[in-house]
Amino acid sequence: MKDYFAHETAVIDKDCRIGKDTKIWHFSHIMSDCIIGDRCNIGQNVVVAPKVILGQNVKVQNNVSIYTGVICEDDVFLGPSVVFTNVINPRSAIKRTLEYQKTLIKKGASIGANATIICGISIGEFAFIGAGSVVTKEVLPFALVVGNPSRQIGWVSEYGHTLEFDKQGIATCKESNQKYQLKKGALIRIRI
Repeated sequence: MKDYFAHETAVIDKDCRIGKDTKIWHFSHIMSDCIIGDRCNIGQNVVVAPKVILGQNVKVQNNVSIYTGVICEDDVFLGPSVVFTNVINPRSAIKRTLEYQKTLIKKGASIGANATIICGISIGEFAFIGAGSVVTKEVLPFALVVGNPSRQIGWVSEYGHTLEFDKQGIATCKESNQKYQLKKGALIRIRI
């Protein structure tokens, strides 16, 4: 007996590992050799290509395409119609399946609706990618990036709130009261 839910219209290919309490909704296709962690939610009309890895508690909204080479760590959020690529220079007449590049979305990152993630990069822990962004390069942990091509416009907390810094370079999340500090161009959470 399976310990996940799959809607009757979902297609799940052979040799997939799907975690406990995961939900897979209408018209989604989970292709062969995928690993999907516990408590994930895969919205409707989602394509998860072969060998994709999704950690625990990953939320995938409707109409997302996750192609081979993508790894999402725990607690990642993928907004509606997010698209990943896996080849830098695709051509219909040239087979490039041996050139798939790895794309790593680290723990707690959120990617807004209609964003496109160009392959071969990492998106740092708790980063926030604005809706419609085209991400072409590495994104730092806690970075807030927007636009086409995307650019960093600020920093966010683990709870996804924009951070404002005092004269000492310290910021406090308005929801969690967690404190953060900028050090040498990187944001760190201050543990008390």
